[in-house]
Amino acid sequence: MTTATPVSPASALHVTEYGDAGGLPVLAIHGWTPDHRLMTGCLEPVFKRRAGYRRIYPDLPGMGRSPVGSVASTAEVVDVLEVLIDERIGDASFLLMGESYGGYLSRELVRRRPDQVLGLALICPIGRVVRRDERTRPPRTVLEVDEVLLAQLDQVERQEFTDVAVVQDQEQLDRFRSDVAPGLALADADGMARIAQRWELDHLPEDGPRFDRPTLWVLGRQDDHVGYRDQWDLLEHYPRASFAVLDRAGHNLQQEQPILFEALVDEWLDRVAAESA
Repeated sequence: MTTATPVSPASALHVTEYGDAGGLPVLAIHGWTPDHRLMTGCLEPVFKRRAGYRRIYPDLPGMGRSPVGSVASTAEVVDVLEVLIDERIGDASFLLMGESYGGYLSRELVRRRPDQVLGLALICPIGRVVRRDERTRPPRTVLEVDEVLLAQLDQVERQEFTDVAVVQDQEQLDRFRSDVAPGLALADADGMARIAQRWELDHLPEDGPRFDRPTLWVLGRQDDHVGYRDQWDLLEHYPRASFAVLDRAGHNLQQEQPILFEALVDEWLDRVAAESA
C-alpha cells in the first residue's frame, strides 16, 4: 500500500506501508539520495516471515517522490519526520530503523522521543563525525569484481554501482538496480544541495540520557563511506546495543551480507519482543 501524507504546507512525504494495520509500527528511514526501496529491499524479506508488524517507509524530503518543499536543513528533515510520526503513529510505541544518513536522523529521533522508541537498529550509520572528509574510514577496497559484467554497463550506471559495491557481480548489480538506482534517478539535486548546506545538527544526538533499550549497530568492514571506528565511540550511550562489523561488506552491507544481516535483525526483533512480553 502506498500513500502520501501531508507534512507541512510546503511539502508532502511519500510513504509506503506494508503489514498489519494494527501491528507494532516500524519506521524505517533510508539514507542520503536513494528512496524507501533501499529499506524495503532488505527488510521486507525479514518481516514477511514475522507477523504483527506495520512497516512505514517514507521517502525523505527531496528524495524519491517526496518534494523538498521548504526544508533546508537536517534539523528540519527531523521535524518533518516528527510530523509523520504524529500523523501515522501518534503517541504509540514503535521501532526505529535507519540506514546511513537515516541512522543519523534516527538517533536524533531517539533523543527527542526516548520513551516512545522500543528499539533502535542502525545500518551503516553515520557516526560521531558527520562530514565525510573528516570521518575515520578504511581505504577503498573491492573484494570481487566481474570485469566482463562491468564492461557491459554505461558510464553512469557503472560509476554509481562501483562507487559503493565491495562485491561487484551480477547479484549485487541486480540488487543495486532494484533497491538503489530508482531512488537515485528521482533525487532532487538542488533541494538536497540546500539541505546539505546545513547538514549537521548543532549537537550530537547522544547529548542526553543514554538509550537503554535493545539496539543494533551493523557496519561494513570495507565501508569507505562512513567507516566503523567513529561509531564505536558512541557505543556507551547504548548499553543494550549489539555492535557487529561484517567482513566482505561495504556501505551496502545489507545487500552484500544478506544472510548475516537478516539474522542480526531477527535477533534484535527477538530482543525487543522479549522486553515487551
